[in-house]
Amino acid sequence: MKYKIFLVEDDETIVEILKRNLTKWGYLVEAADDFAQVMDTFRKTDPHLVLLDISLPFYNGYYWCTEIRKISNVPVVFLSSAGDDMNLVMAINMGADDFVAKPFKMDVLVAKIQAVLRRTYAFANTRPDVLAHKGVTLNLSSAVLSHGTEKLELSKNEFRIMQVLMENAGKIVERGQLIQRLWETESFIDDNTLTVNVTRLRKKLEDIGLCGYILTKKGIGYYVEE
Repeated sequence: MKYKIFLVEDDETIVEILKRNLTKWGYLVEAADDFAQVMDTFRKTDPHLVLLDISLPFYNGYYWCTEIRKISNVPVVFLSSAGDDMNLVMAINMGADDFVAKPFKMDVLVAKIQAVLRRTYAFANTRPDVLAHKGVTLNLSSAVLSHGTEKLELSKNEFRIMQVLMENAGKIVERGQLIQRLWETESFIDDNTLTVNVTRLRKKLEDIGLCGYILTKKGIGYYVEE
């Protein structure tokens, strides 16, 4: 799996150095080119990690970190020449996961990126609080599904369906498997009830712009694309 990094930095020299070196390390790097519309690029990129400068045109990095935190828990690492304790504290309070002062050594930055990604994703399967897939996040504590700025509260059965499909992204989940999982809700679920629940869930997803998110394998079950 290749991790995607969204780089928000207005110094073109630093952008090119980071792109070149991070690509060598196997990362996919997308750099912001419109600093008034950072969130638009963030949503399109759907990154695994954000490298964010503090001093930027239009709005500073603290502002963009706050905006990102409204819709995503993606890790954010600040890059800044203002490497004093006050900026470090402010960055962490704004929801950043780490802070790297300029000028930085590339091996130090890469080590920090690897550590943050490892903490965030490597052990996610042990008991994640949030499932993320193709710009959709499912909060396992609140049963709220998020897509961009849209939030969707799911019923117990709808939540279980989404959880199973997202945990098995790219794989067909048989109808029997879903019915067995939904039995855990202590309500009676048969084949027809499953169809009704999936239909209702699809309609809710379409209402927030997720048309065709849940796909059908006729005669077998359902899946979401990997």
